[in-house]
Amino acid sequence: MEISNLGEFKLIEHLTKSIQITQPSTIKSVGDDAAVLQFTNKHQVLVTTDILLEGIHFDLTYTPLKHLGYKAVAVNISDICAMNGTATQILVTIGVSKRFTVEQIEELYSGIYTACNQFSVDLVGGDTSASLTGLTISITCIGIAEKHKIVYRNGAKPNQLICATGDFGAAYMGLQLLEREKRIFISQGNTKNNDFQPDFARKEYILERQLKPQPRTDIIKILEKHNIIPTAMMDVSDGLSSELMHICKESNVGCRVYEKNIPIDYVTATQAEEFNMNLTTAAINGGEDYELLFTVPLELHEQIKKLAEENIRIIGHTTTPEEGMYLITRDNKEIALKAQGWNAFIDNNTQ
Repeated sequence: MEISNLGEFKLIEHLTKSIQITQPSTIKSVGDDAAVLQFTNKHQVLVTTDILLEGIHFDLTYTPLKHLGYKAVAVNISDICAMNGTATQILVTIGVSKRFTVEQIEELYSGIYTACNQFSVDLVGGDTSASLTGLTISITCIGIAEKHKIVYRNGAKPNQLICATGDFGAAYMGLQLLEREKRIFISQGNTKNNDFQPDFARKEYILERQLKPQPRTDIIKILEKHNIIPTAMMDVSDGLSSELMHICKESNVGCRVYEKNIPIDYVTATQAEEFNMNLTTAAINGGEDYELLFTVPLELHEQIKKLAEENIRIIGHTTTPEEGMYLITRDNKEIALKAQGWNAFIDNNTQ
C-alpha cells in the first residue's frame, strides 16, 4: 500500500491504534494538540531529543527498519539514564520519502513499539512529514527523577573514581563489519542479487551492539539499590574519550584512565585483529556503545569493586585540571586524550 492512499492523519491513526498506556503520569496520549502528563512535586521532568538521518546516522542497505525504530527509541532513553532518571514517554516525528510503503513504515514502528514495551515507555504523540531526502526520525523522550538524584556532567571533583558500565568498541566493530560486507556486496555487482550472503558467523554480539543498542536502565536501578548517586555522568554515544573530556571540561577536572581497565569483549578484540585495527583506539573512539560513564567519591571504592559482577568497573580517577587528561597505556606511558569520536559534520561514514 502506498502511503498516499492513507494520507497523514490516517497514517498516524493506523500507526498509533495499538498504543497501550502503562504510565500513570500519562493523562492524555495521541489524538490532541499535545500530550498531557502529570507528576508529583517530588519529581522533576527530564526531556531529551535526538535525530537520525538516512545517509548520516544509518544506512538502510544493512539496517532493518525494525531495528532502526528500536534504536531510535533506545538512544533517547539512554540520555535519560545519563541523568540518573527514568524514561516515561516519547514523541516520534518522521520524515518519509515516496519510496517507502505503508508496510515499511509499519515495520519501523514495530521496532519503536518493541522498545516502548521493553522499557515501559508510552508513545504520546509526534508528527509526520513528506521528505525529499529519504528517511528522518526524530524522537523526544520525557523522563522523571527525584530532584536530589539528578546527575549532571559538571559534578565531578578531583580524586574521584571514574567508572564505566559494560564494554566498549563492539558497536564500532559491528559497523565496520557491516560496511565491509556492503562493499563486497557492491563490488561483486550483486546489488540486485538476492543470493548474496554476508559473512556474519559468530559475530552476532557486535552486530547487535550496533543495530540494537541497549540503554542501561538496569544500571540506574542497581545504583539506586545501593544508594549510589554519581557526582557526574554521561552516556557514551560519541566515544569514551570524547565523553571523558566532556565530563572533565564541564567539571573542571583532569583525569587518568588506564588502558588495562577498559572493558572490551572478546568478539570485539578478534574483529579488530581481523581488520588490523588498534583495539584500544577502537574502544575509546568508536562510539555508539551507549554505556554509562560516571564518577563517584573515592570512599565508595570497595562498594564499586563489589559491583563488578553487575558490569560496573573502575577505569580511572579524576585529577586537578592542571594535570590534564591522559590515557595510561599498559606500559605506563601517558597519552593525551583527544575527542576523536563520531562527528556527523566531519565524518563521511554512516554511523
